[in-house]
Amino acid sequence: MYFKNLITKNTLIVATSMLFILLFVYASVSKLITFTDFQTQLGQSPLLAAFAVPVSYGVIGIELATAGLLTWEKTRKLGLYTAYLLMVIFTTYIVIILNFTPFTPCSCGGVLESLGWTEHLVFNMGFIILAILGVIAYKNHDTSSKNRRVKKKIVIWNLIFASILGVMLVIILYVLSEKQIHRNNGFIRRYLPHPVTTIKGQKIPFNSYYLAGVSGNQIYLGNSSAPAHILSIDTTLSHIQSHQIKLNNEQQIPFFAPQIKIKEPYFYVVDGQVPTIFKGLVADWKAQVFWHGKPIETFSKSEIVTPSLFMFSGLDKSSGQNVVGRFDFNKTDTIVKSQQLLKKQIDGIFDTDGMLHFNSELNRLLYIYYYRNEFLIADTSLNLDYKGRTIDTVQQASIKIATSNSGQIRTIENQPVIVNEQSTTRGDYLFIKSNRLGRFEPEEMLKDASIIDVYNLKTKSYDFSFYLYHYKGEPIKTFTIYQNRLIGLSENYLITFRLKPQFFKLNS
Repeated sequence: MYFKNLITKNTLIVATSMLFILLFVYASVSKLITFTDFQTQLGQSPLLAAFAVPVSYGVIGIELATAGLLTWEKTRKLGLYTAYLLMVIFTTYIVIILNFTPFTPCSCGGVLESLGWTEHLVFNMGFIILAILGVIAYKNHDTSSKNRRVKKKIVIWNLIFASILGVMLVIILYVLSEKQIHRNNGFIRRYLPHPVTTIKGQKIPFNSYYLAGVSGNQIYLGNSSAPAHILSIDTTLSHIQSHQIKLNNEQQIPFFAPQIKIKEPYFYVVDGQVPTIFKGLVADWKAQVFWHGKPIETFSKSEIVTPSLFMFSGLDKSSGQNVVGRFDFNKTDTIVKSQQLLKKQIDGIFDTDGMLHFNSELNRLLYIYYYRNEFLIADTSLNLDYKGRTIDTVQQASIKIATSNSGQIRTIENQPVIVNEQSTTRGDYLFIKSNRLGRFEPEEMLKDASIIDVYNLKTKSYDFSFYLYHYKGEPIKTFTIYQNRLIGLSENYLITFRLKPQFFKLNS
């Protein structure tokens, strides 16, 4: 009877070991065959994205090593404990994925890819039970007099220790990865599943339109080829109206590149190169000169804070550097410039070029550099709050300057790397459009969608990214946020997208 039981236990040990060997060899070989995809899946994981490279090699190596331990009788006991530890780790990973993360990534490859996460959890639990049975059978199978006297509680404590170790390893990796992703990211994006959906697109007659503003459920489009013409379209894209701006330009002020800006009940015609600002009411689209500056007071970009306060950026002719400043039309010293906000890397002009925004909810000015992974947050008195960095890794602008006419004219000699292509802000968020691929990202996605990175301005961290799919094959060239909508403008279409409230905390 003793030998019969011994044979039965030995059969259970061998069978358990064989099942684990097949599982780990199959799983590791499947990962090796599709190694790039495996790393990409880990890179998109909400738990392990920051450690995708070491984890990808480590998992395959440990699976193969465990299969090797289980092959030889002398190391089989250690192999069974290692198999149990691995299954605890995998199971803990799934439990956290299902209960403590904002989304679930793709499952692993091979045959197991057809299993959902819940089914995968049940599958793992089955192998955990199998590993426990194998460990118990191995203890009972041991014929040495010393090991026969080993109490059952030693095995139990070993299993408890392995369980705690496995759970803690996953939790520690999760915590470290979260910190790395949000604070010290190595250009690893976290994509959420469909946080934005397309609502509708509306064809527009010309590709020279630009977004002039959104207010009162109306989207306003200016036209760079016809500066006095403006379209108003309701946010459902159902009703379109055309308007003609009438300027009271008695001074015969010439225009260079006028832009229309809407901040109801007013509209403004702004030309920073003249420089001049016209102001009028949206109700009648009639405007007159609001301010006409001196030639030295030119600027390139402007944002309206209040009807009497504008923020601007542009070339300061006295210093030959780009600066950020403010127009306060209620004060005698109308113009104030800050020489400290923008930091020169190469020439102080091209390398500091960027995008200017005003966030009305936070009452803060934002400046996002084009050619480096940096943005600035300042108050309306031009005091710096903080400098933020995007998840891109380009910290130094890659620009070569060419000069001509005895050094009087400077131009960009090469095509610089554009780190931040477009941007906008709303509520606690900064949205940045980038065409630069991060780690573990497929290049073919850029054919179908634009990449939008979302940063939280209050927590000073990167939150997540999402794909904004092209409408009729056209990528957006500019965009803004209004209420719970993302409004984008491509070459020939105005498109609205819905921002799902579970992902964005925006006030309507």
